[in-house]
Amino acid sequence: MAFDAFALMLAMLALGMLFARLRALPANAAETLNLLALYVCLPAAMLITLPKLRFDASLLGLALVPWLLAGASWGLLWLLQRWLHFRRDEFAALLMCVMLGNTSFVGYPMVTALLGASSLPYAVIYDQFGTFLLLSTVGLLALAHYSGERRPTPREMALRVARFPPVWALAFGLTLMPEHPPAWIASALEALAGVLLMLVMLAVGLTIRLRLPRDEIAPLATGLVLKLGVLPLLALPLAAMFGLRGAPLHVAVLESAMPTMITAAAMTVSHGLAPRLAAALVGYSIVLSMAMLPLWAFALQRFIG
Repeated sequence: MAFDAFALMLAMLALGMLFARLRALPANAAETLNLLALYVCLPAAMLITLPKLRFDASLLGLALVPWLLAGASWGLLWLLQRWLHFRRDEFAALLMCVMLGNTSFVGYPMVTALLGASSLPYAVIYDQFGTFLLLSTVGLLALAHYSGERRPTPREMALRVARFPPVWALAFGLTLMPEHPPAWIASALEALAGVLLMLVMLAVGLTIRLRLPRDEIAPLATGLVLKLGVLPLLALPLAAMFGLRGAPLHVAVLESAMPTMITAAAMTVSHGLAPRLAAALVGYSIVLSMAMLPLWAFALQRFIG
């Protein structure tokens, strides 16, 4: 584990929370930082790492793990709803916030810090072919269903995917980008990618809200246990079933344990589906994941190797 990188993440997260409390930055600072990371730093990181990826059949399994976990999330929540009697909007918020993890903005820096830079390409596969496509298809359909809105058409979902800047970097990095680009290009991309961790964690810290919705404690606790505990436990046998070993297996488990995706929660809030619960799941899952993820990484190294 790169303790210096992990310490930097915690420091930037705490700094963001402090700036938010002091209102030291403009109100839209987090949004601006996220866009900069999304449009510049994240594609740069992908262009550096993806050409080094060596394809084999197991990578298909790595991309399928988040889809199977999404199905497991729905099944587990459906069973728990019958026992705990969640409202319809609570079920929708839980589904979005448990099914979709922050496997890019938090996932990429975390995987790099806990497993090393050589594991980053596997995190990109998990995120882009798994979580991102889930958000753009199943996530949109779920929001439309539970909010009573019109379902998006296949064309609308395809356009959403095609217009996402990291998808362009994904396509270029897997096809045309050389593994060893000219030195000036490589150094520029590395400099841009190196800022990703600081920008993302500062933006996350600015957006964390730790407000406990007292009338929604049961669904909040349910979501946190499923997201940070149950899904990683399920990811381990699923990854092994697909023949994943070493770094790909570790990445599959760690990515499944990432906190709730901020974008998914924001979309849930915008549709009026249990907004306090969605916001609380984001805040508490991020804070708790800072303790849980190193434990998962240690357990994988200790018992799986």
